[in-house]
Amino acid sequence: MQARIVGSARGARWLGEGWRLFRAAPLAWLALVFAYWLLMTMVSLVPVLGVAAAAVLVPPFSVGFMAAARACARDEAPGIALLFAGFRDKLRAQLALGVVYFACLALVLGATALADGGALARWMLLGERPADEVLGSSAFLAALATAAALYTPVMMAFWFGPLLVAWHASGAAKALFFSFVACLMNWGAFLAYGAVTAALMLALPLVVLGTLALVSGGALAVPAMALALPLVIVLLPTLLASFYASYRDIFGT
Repeated sequence: MQARIVGSARGARWLGEGWRLFRAAPLAWLALVFAYWLLMTMVSLVPVLGVAAAAVLVPPFSVGFMAAARACARDEAPGIALLFAGFRDKLRAQLALGVVYFACLALVLGATALADGGALARWMLLGERPADEVLGSSAFLAALATAAALYTPVMMAFWFGPLLVAWHASGAAKALFFSFVACLMNWGAFLAYGAVTAALMLALPLVVLGTLALVSGGALAVPAMALALPLVIVLLPTLLASFYASYRDIFGT
C-alpha cells in the first residue's frame, strides 16, 4: 500500500471524472443515493442513539459508494447490493472507524460550542436553526471557522480510510494514518479539487437561481428554488463518484 503524488491538474479533473462515472449509470446512482438517504434518516430517528449510530455507519456505506464507482469504471452495472459492500468484509474494522469518526465529530462540535454556546451543534444535531441575529454574529462565524479548521484533518484521515480497510486489508489505525499522509502529500491536487468542487457545488446553483430571478424580476423565485433540487440530486452522486477518482489516482486500483 503506497500512495502516489499527483499534480494539481489531476485533482482539478476528479470532479469531471465523477461526472463521467455518474453518467454511466445515472438511475442506479440516484437509487443508491436515495436508498442511503432513506436508511440513514431512519437510523438517525432512533431515540437517543440514532445520530451516533448514523455516524458510525458512514465508513461502511462510503465503501459501498466507492464499490459502485469502481463498477462503473469497469463498465459494470452498479447494483443496489453494492451499497452494502462495506458490511460484507472487515466489518469490525469499519465500525471501529465509525466509532472514531463519531468521536471526532463530537469533539469538533464540542469545540464550536465554546465559541457560540452550542448554536452550531444544535443545528447540526437537532435541526434547530439559529435565529438570524445569531447566524450573523461573530461568535457563530468563529464557530464555523473552528469547525472548518478541526474537521479538515478528520476529513483527511477518513478520505481513504474506509477503502484502505476494505480493499487493502489495513487495520483501522493504519488506514487512518495512511489516508491522512496521502492527502497531505497531495495537498496541491486536493486544493485544486476543492476549488473546482466549490465553484460547481456553490456557484453553479447560485448563478442559475440568480439569473432566473433577475430575468423574471423575482416572479420565478419559487420555480427557481424548485430547479435547485435537481441540481443537487445530480451533483451529489457526481461528488461521491469523484472520491473514487481521487483514490484511483493516488492508490492505483
